[in-house]
Amino acid sequence: MKAGHSPTYLTKIAPSRRSLLLFAISSVCIRLGDNIVDAKEAEAPPKPNNLISPEAALQRLMEGNDRYVQGVSRRDDFKRERPVLVDGQNPYAAVLSCADSRVAPELVFGSGLGDLFVCRLAGNFANDDTLASMEYAVAVLNTPLILVLGHDHCGAIDATIKSLHDNKPPPGHISSLVAALAPAVEVSRQQTGDTSAEATRQNVIDNVNKLKSTGPILNAAVEQNRLKVVGGLYRLDTGRVDLLS
Repeated sequence: MKAGHSPTYLTKIAPSRRSLLLFAISSVCIRLGDNIVDAKEAEAPPKPNNLISPEAALQRLMEGNDRYVQGVSRRDDFKRERPVLVDGQNPYAAVLSCADSRVAPELVFGSGLGDLFVCRLAGNFANDDTLASMEYAVAVLNTPLILVLGHDHCGAIDATIKSLHDNKPPPGHISSLVAALAPAVEVSRQQTGDTSAEATRQNVIDNVNKLKSTGPILNAAVEQNRLKVVGGLYRLDTGRVDLLS
């Protein structure tokens, strides 16, 4: 810390993560409607095979998951890939996934470096930071697909169910996770069946809808058929991802 700069002063001038991402978006040229200017990533994509339609991106994801389920591993030449990706990236899909250590999107979908733009947090929900990250992926990196990936036996969902049942908030910042997941749990409690499974499914659906409807970037891309947003559930025992309709 430089002399004369108090911690309070530094706190006031430090930009938020969302503001930094939105600044980056506004600093490059993006396609919105008929306004087209080339961004660096669009001029010379490091992975030309990733320039695909939303439908093709989803198909590639699921083909990668099939390989993962069957135990077929990729042969990646990381030594060759790393230099190619130094100056840019153009991932073919973005994944909003749980932080659970048993769910690793790059492995689950058999993807290599530069293929997936991944945001992970417990409960796989869209908050301001993950929304900003997905906006960056779509507006700057031209990513055509977003997948919200939930999974069975989710600890964040189970903690929320317990907190609401006991009417007792969890310690520390875990309460913020409970607040975000509570709407899905409340809906599931009104249904028959496994509350945890129903809440996990509902949480994915809720966040797919949130991403689809969030403006001005994501909803415009969906309306223009440049972006597809889908939901899926990862099965811990088989590794299979089941897409939600």
